[in-house]
Amino acid sequence: MYKYHCLNPIADIGLSQFRDEYAAVSHMDDADAVLVRSAAMHDLEFGDNLKVIARAGAGVNNIPLDRCAEKGIVVFNTPGANANGVKELVLAGMLLASRDIIGGINWVEEHEEDGDIAKQAEKAKKAFAGCELEGKKLGVIGLGAIGVLVANAAVQLGMDVYGYDPYLSVDGAWKLSRSIYHAKTTEEIYSECDYITIHVPALESTKGMINKNAISLMKDGVVVLNFARDVLVNEEDMIDALISGKVKKYVTDFPNPVITGVKNAIVIPHLGASTEESEDNCAKMAVKEVMEFLENGNIRNSVNYPNCEMGLRGEHTRITIMHRNVPNMISQFSTILAEDGINIANMTNKSKGSYAYTIIDAENEITSDILADIEGVNDVLRVRVIG
Repeated sequence: MYKYHCLNPIADIGLSQFRDEYAAVSHMDDADAVLVRSAAMHDLEFGDNLKVIARAGAGVNNIPLDRCAEKGIVVFNTPGANANGVKELVLAGMLLASRDIIGGINWVEEHEEDGDIAKQAEKAKKAFAGCELEGKKLGVIGLGAIGVLVANAAVQLGMDVYGYDPYLSVDGAWKLSRSIYHAKTTEEIYSECDYITIHVPALESTKGMINKNAISLMKDGVVVLNFARDVLVNEEDMIDALISGKVKKYVTDFPNPVITGVKNAIVIPHLGASTEESEDNCAKMAVKEVMEFLENGNIRNSVNYPNCEMGLRGEHTRITIMHRNVPNMISQFSTILAEDGINIANMTNKSKGSYAYTIIDAENEITSDILADIEGVNDVLRVRVIG
């Protein structure tokens, strides 16, 4: 029986995929798997039973990835599951920044008791006039699941789209419209585009990437959109740019005391993935990842271990080994099994940064002594036998 615990409410349509051999538990200490959305996990203690954490969403800033890796806990996210919901809100953000829709609505509410409001509106609406998106240049920094959808949708709106992503995947490239111009640098995006939207993860290399230096390269009156992570933008620098008029509008999905209430900042209460469809899609993907890992040892969409799959376990006994990415590990595993007369039917190994993952299908039973020998190898972090 596998046990799982939800740190946040997870859509029922996802949890319903768990079969009878899975049971929900009320305490994380008892769980093999944890499903989480936004709950902060950095200060939590992880019990020895915990094998997997699945984040129903893309960002994993709320999870201590390195600590999990050292304990042999694989962390999944659900890339692309909420991409359409975020894409639609980015498009809404561009429209809100282009046409003073919010100002116009506020004006109407302020004059709701004016019996001549229709006539007055004709006079007042000039104050809320804006521009159209068609023909404008949009720069998309980061062409992952969300960035590709935003770029393609903007093409359909008649925008000239510039895309920048030095790590563009083959899958992403296939999905990208051929009409999109591939910028070679972010500086090209900054200098050429009327609208700039960022869709990159929060890494040391990307935090504060939109700062006074980047803004200085941008067109006067540029619109900047941030639906990725608040730390990607130096908000003090952004406020200065909004006050000076260098940036016409800053649209962000991350409210905080620094940016909230600043004139010409459109601050949305983190609604990017807050749609019924996105939450359902994330829940379904997260549950599938958990089940595939617990039952077959396969890793797909991990953020702290390499993706590594070897299909269904079948009739063999499967050994999964989480270890540090150092030389001679495979040789040591093979030697231990050979000395105990264990024939290897299939084996695969993948690495990612400091960590690696090995899956072995054995034709014989794995005894507790063999398991202990593998666990005793230096730099082995966790060993699990399935079957």
